[in-house]
Amino acid sequence: MVYNQYRGDRVTIKEVSEQFGLTKDTLRYYEKIGLIGPIGKTSRGIRDFKEQDLKRIEFVKCMRSAGISIDVLIHYMQLFDSEDNTLEERRDLLINQRRILKKRIEDMTKALKRLDGKINMYDQQVLDQFLESGEK
Repeated sequence: MVYNQYRGDRVTIKEVSEQFGLTKDTLRYYEKIGLIGPIGKTSRGIRDFKEQDLKRIEFVKCMRSAGISIDVLIHYMQLFDSEDNTLEERRDLLINQRRILKKRIEDMTKALKRLDGKINMYDQQVLDQFLESGEK
């Protein structure tokens, strides 16, 4: 990921939105709920993203695409930002999320195989006979 491709170490919300494929509203929401930021602002009040902000956005986007909930991510970021030693708790949280994701992938793989089988039956023009027999 190229972080500071625009102007040295400063990036506007428009540029971040384009870079990560997130809406400006989503970025503002993520800041409001503590997933990113607080984002610094210029003297004119324009959000001024730094490299560390962009790294957090990339992490949040990746975790959201893996299906990790906003609440879990908020908890993780609170632990991350804590002055306490939370390494073990953060690690455990990520291990648990990995377990959940693996199960979801397993379930989706089974569903995909089932769909492929059904499509294959259509391709072979035997689905109607299969469904009429009462089998699933």
